[in-house]
Amino acid sequence: MNNNATPELPVSQLASWRDYIALCKPKVVLMILITAMVGMYLASAQNFDLKLIVIATIAIGFAASAAAVINHVVDVNIDAKMQRTQWRPLVKQRISNKQALFFAASLVSSSMFLLLNYINLLTALLTLIGFIGYALIYTCFLKHKTPQNIVYGGFAGAIPPLLGWTSITNSIALEPLLLTLIIFLWTPAHFWPLAIDRLEDYRRANVPMLPVIKGVNHTKTCIVIYTLATIIASLLPYFFHYSGELYLSLAVPLGLWFSYYAIQLKVAVDNQLALKTFYVSIYYLIALFIALLLDRLVVYW
Repeated sequence: MNNNATPELPVSQLASWRDYIALCKPKVVLMILITAMVGMYLASAQNFDLKLIVIATIAIGFAASAAAVINHVVDVNIDAKMQRTQWRPLVKQRISNKQALFFAASLVSSSMFLLLNYINLLTALLTLIGFIGYALIYTCFLKHKTPQNIVYGGFAGAIPPLLGWTSITNSIALEPLLLTLIIFLWTPAHFWPLAIDRLEDYRRANVPMLPVIKGVNHTKTCIVIYTLATIIASLLPYFFHYSGELYLSLAVPLGLWFSYYAIQLKVAVDNQLALKTFYVSIYYLIALFIALLLDRLVVYW
């Protein structure tokens, strides 16, 4: 035995609050909350209830964070093989699987408590469906079984605007469903460029992402198709008279900007634009939802 060896610290002593925040995938959760809050505002612009919005936002954020934690637990062995995820707390053993699962259970339980006691049953059920869809159906099954995983599992990540709407109205309407459709179609166009950029990571981890199974060129074609579908869907709020000229004047150039990068990625002989296209897709969605807000603000002002 080497008497000079440093004894291994218990996991609980190694973990910090930053590690628990990292488990929640805060950047992803922020995107979810932005789209959910847009849904809340569109539903409540004439009857703004700040308390309701704050509670609903916290509850939806807790559920999304819990799903992210489950994703970390299920994918810990895969994350250890991928360059972009080797730093994660479970991979580095700063947090144990048991601690992470307890954390996830606390988050989702808190979410359900808030939604059932302060919001409404419909939002609680839809939030639970979204949690199960991402944490269990996508993470535990679809991600490892089909190259269309991100498409089939896309609904779970697309429902935040609907959750925002139902948290205010306790009802389902066409307007938030159109926003859900936009995010559903946007998700593959957003994620597949990252999958191309991290192709070797996914291949090494044996995850059947589309570029691994069908090839990069096929994936680029699919990115263009889903990008164009997203742009068409983004015009539906205007044509269904849920938004006005201001939204249209912003949505069209935003769509052209997004499609420019998707098409450039398709025609490029290398994959250097893949990561840039991934980031452009994020900026596009945020700007599109801000455009919805601005348009509604103009209407009520």
